Amino acid sequence: MDWDARYKYIFNQILNMTDDGFIVVDKDGVVTDINDQYCDFLGINKSQAIGGCITNIISNSKMIDIVKNVYNEEGVIHKFVEGETKDKDNDFLLVSRSCVLDEDEEVVAGVAQVKFRFNTLDSAKKLMKEYMELEFFKEEYNKINNKKFSFDEIVGRNSKFLEMKKTAYKASKNAFPVLITGESGTGKEVFACSIHYNSARRDKPMVSINCGAIPYELLESELFGYEEGSFSGAIKGGKDGKFIQADGGTIFLDEIGDMPINMQVKLLRVLQENEVDKIGGKSPIPIDVRVIAATRRNLIEMVKQGKFREDLYYRLNVINIEMIPLRNRPEDIDLFSSYFLSMLNNEYKSIVTITEEARVCLQHYAWPGNIRELNNVIKSAYATCDDFVIQLTDLPSKMVTKHNVQKSNGLDNHLLKNMVEEYESSIIKEYLRNCNWNCMEASEKLGIHRSLLYKKIHKYGIELEK
Repeated sequence: MDWDARYKYIFNQILNMTDDGFIVVDKDGVVTDINDQYCDFLGINKSQAIGGCITNIISNSKMIDIVKNVYNEEGVIHKFVEGETKDKDNDFLLVSRSCVLDEDEEVVAGVAQVKFRFNTLDSAKKLMKEYMELEFFKEEYNKINNKKFSFDEIVGRNSKFLEMKKTAYKASKNAFPVLITGESGTGKEVFACSIHYNSARRDKPMVSINCGAIPYELLESELFGYEEGSFSGAIKGGKDGKFIQADGGTIFLDEIGDMPINMQVKLLRVLQENEVDKIGGKSPIPIDVRVIAATRRNLIEMVKQGKFREDLYYRLNVINIEMIPLRNRPEDIDLFSSYFLSMLNNEYKSIVTITEEARVCLQHYAWPGNIRELNNVIKSAYATCDDFVIQLTDLPSKMVTKHNVQKSNGLDNHLLKNMVEEYESSIIKEYLRNCNWNCMEASEKLGIHRSLLYKKIHKYGIELEK
């Protein structure tokens, strides 16, 4: 008996004795061997598998990629496509895959081993838990990366705001640190995300952390990570910190002004050396991370008071973007109101409008909570308004009491005729805005002749924007 025949008998016996599943493919991904255990798991016989491409029986197999790109992987989780296993409730397992090389380092085959049995029930439960966590984080990551963060999506026509937007756009074309300052609710995180997703790092992670929301004793481990057993309660295997998670991408340090002074020293070293030391780690880990920081605090005053390190401030403040409060952008208040209302109408398939009186009230409010507060007010008014019209009474009482409502005719504004005309005027304005002030398009959507629309525009003194 020659060696090849003897080897095949030995190989087949090994495949039959093991509790694991084995499958072998050639360098083109064609199945050359598969054991009975794997066939039983898949609910097929050998004749259905051998001689055909592996993707015919396992459509999401990585074996073709393994032999094509010459690598291996051990103990990874594989989830089968629904309907490709005999038992639909048993559709995931541990797999090890490897390419096979000859003496000339040429790929001749690929082999995969799957584990059907676990040492304990706890191992199986742990595997399922880890898989579900992996799926959850993958889904969350995809949600974030599929969300549009574009400078074109940032609303505003204020001249100073447009200059600020231009600065942010230029910042997206380099990797310098950015410090975004300004009041809460002015859109600091939106600008940070737009800078990242318009940069060369857009395909890498953007990791955010609120430095003021995490207790000091946990902040270091959250930022830099820790090794297994480094402190009581440390999870098995340790944990990567936010900087390591953001490697190759961007880290957004929100509310950097709330970071404790002794933690600022450690952050400064990371920025200077481009490496992090895990808690309990033996050697530093090199990183490539772009830093964008934001704060509502006056860091210059904090530096003078000794509450923020001057050297860290200058390290972070290479590019400074100072957000403009909404009260200093009066021309954008109505723009934002229409934008938020339009989003709600699109989402809920409605045609809610807002009266001119309510718009004037919004225009004259100081907006201490800035854009975030305006968004909340529009949502609240949208949810509580009657007859698909947001009126003055739908706005918060604190806003209405501060607003000096201009009345042209005493009690006449309370007459039914005036209310109907105000409602009609607000609808026409809303349709004109949505049609970019195109009268022909607006008249078609309103279902009236264009000449009638012009008459009503003249009647209500509506100014067409160009």
